[in-house]
Amino acid sequence: MRKLALGLAVSLLGAPAFAAGLEIDVAGEASGTIIIDLFEDVAPQHVERITTLASEGAYNDVVFHRVIEGFMAQTGDVEFGRQGMDMRYSGRGGSEYPDLPAEFSDLDFARGVLGMARSNNPNSANSQFFIMFAPASHLNGQYTIVGQVVDGMDVVDAIKLGRGPNGAVIGAPDRMVEVRALDSDPEPAAPAASE
Repeated sequence: MRKLALGLAVSLLGAPAFAAGLEIDVAGEASGTIIIDLFEDVAPQHVERITTLASEGAYNDVVFHRVIEGFMAQTGDVEFGRQGMDMRYSGRGGSEYPDLPAEFSDLDFARGVLGMARSNNPNSANSQFFIMFAPASHLNGQYTIVGQVVDGMDVVDAIKLGRGPNGAVIGAPDRMVEVRALDSDPEPAAPAASE
């Protein structure tokens, strides 16, 4: 009986710690909060990674370093993307954790979808992610989808656009002031009452 209890305790400790969502406070040209519903059943390893980094505070003060009008806003470089760092290196880093194997799904890259950034290697996602401004079907089955914005797309739409090579943000980029993991599924915002 004691071995069973010990085995159960060890397996629970090794179980992934999932958050059901994220709450991201943004400052800069965009100001407000973005609420993300995470898809732990679709991409469990990627959701666990984002949850871990958010819980550690690793995403706090990380900038949106690559923002392409009509396409997406990318952030999450916890190594080189913190406000005050040399932005020439932003987008090249990741976390102290190993890269993740792809968790592709049959979901579509629609407006508001949260996807994991990676290099040319499909199994190289680490800490960076992007939020879609518009649908991009050419990404379907090529990048891991981890969630969907359920509130705050107006904040996403206001993120400072990049004007440099490949959407690099020039000058002071917008940043994630604080990223919090949510224990329960976030609820979509109620539509505004029409007048």
